[in-house]
Amino acid sequence: MTTTPTAHRATAVAARATELSKVYGQGETQVVALDRVTVEFRQAEFTAIMGPSGSGKSTLMHCVAGLDSFSSGSVRLGETELGSLKDKQLTQLRRDKIGFIFQAFNLLPTLTALENITLPMDIAGRKADKQWLDQVIDMLGLRGRLSHRPAQLSGGQQQRVAVARALASLPEIIFGDEPTGNLDSRSGAEVLGFLRNSVRELGQTVVMVTHDPVAASYADRVVFLADGRIVDEMHSPTADDVLDRMKAFDAKGRTS
Repeated sequence: MTTTPTAHRATAVAARATELSKVYGQGETQVVALDRVTVEFRQAEFTAIMGPSGSGKSTLMHCVAGLDSFSSGSVRLGETELGSLKDKQLTQLRRDKIGFIFQAFNLLPTLTALENITLPMDIAGRKADKQWLDQVIDMLGLRGRLSHRPAQLSGGQQQRVAVARALASLPEIIFGDEPTGNLDSRSGAEVLGFLRNSVRELGQTVVMVTHDPVAASYADRVVFLADGRIVDEMHSPTADDVLDRMKAFDAKGRTS
């Protein structure tokens, strides 16, 4: 299988948040979702973001992905500072530079699998790179399902289509928000394996929010949040190691 040039630039930074804060409300109702978070996501690396409920993990991902505004600090995607962009520019950046995979598959029911995969590029008026598209389709095992509509596909197959859609436009980075949350364990493992392969074989960069230690074990690195701050980081994680770390969070929460 061929690889893209990004596979050879693993030391470069795909996205960076610096002193990032997100505050909701004011006065007694104020909630600090992110508290001066600084973190980097490197190219050709699979990062999982974990933490207890309310820790700020989804907020962090949404801010770095340009899906949500932030109160202070900065976010850079490559060399682009998100805070300096107008709404139209931010929309274009999300369309051209970022891939998204959500827990809900977000496929259009009237379109075939192939049409769903190429939809973002069709909207942008861009042609897909046929060689790359074929590579993604074959890696995800979708060759025999391209003419099927979502209702004719299993949940796992629908999520594979969503993964292919995220990969097809050659984004600089892919963000996944609980991408296996609606799948059974077998289908979830398949999708996670495909995401890991997209990093190792295609040089893709993936950032995934998850609550599942098994899902996190597919990543190269796990970043742990608590109370809106990064409190730990783990490389080459195993499911048991991640579970032990999450249990420590639970124990601390019960005693605090």
